[in-house]
Amino acid sequence: MSDSDVYRKQGFGNQSGFGAQPALLVVDFVNGFNDPDLFGGGNIPQAIAHTAVLLAAARKAGVPVCFTRVVYANDGSDAGVFCLKAPGLKILTEDHPSSAIVDALAPQPGEYVLRKTQPSAFFGTDLTGWLVKRRVDTLIVTGATTSGCVRASVVDALSYNFKTIVATDCVGDRAVGPHEANLFDMGQKYADLMSGAEIAAKFTKA
Repeated sequence: MSDSDVYRKQGFGNQSGFGAQPALLVVDFVNGFNDPDLFGGGNIPQAIAHTAVLLAAARKAGVPVCFTRVVYANDGSDAGVFCLKAPGLKILTEDHPSSAIVDALAPQPGEYVLRKTQPSAFFGTDLTGWLVKRRVDTLIVTGATTSGCVRASVVDALSYNFKTIVATDCVGDRAVGPHEANLFDMGQKYADLMSGAEIAAKFTKA
């Protein structure tokens, strides 16, 4: 029996669907996560390229867009246990080039840039309120890393009862194994999996 068969037998892997009002979340596609000498590598560059296409489609359709950055105080005073596991993250301060969103996805006026210090885009931030104000019912998630901040944000999105969609070719990780394993697991329990092109087609129909 395959892994998929096990999950199917137990009733996992159903679809939550695509609602009436989507928003696009771009998680931590910053220079540091696009640099294999820092926090990047794997398939992250390709995921950024695909996200640029999806972002353009979202903008054309008037879909709300939120970007996240990991940003710590210059003196490290707000660094927690996350930085004990990965001390290098403390370089991601407000003005450090590694914390800047990659040029290919540069935010436009009116798009929300959210600072965070934990893996999830929801933890300790006002993302939920921002989504509720815009009557969002479906959160499309792109970004890095699939096994880390993307996954954490996806689990919290589901927990807040947003229909959650992971853009499979718009998320990346520094290693392919964790990327593929976490995509499979999120698809079984927390989110629908769609390609960027499939999501963009939904924007067009809306």
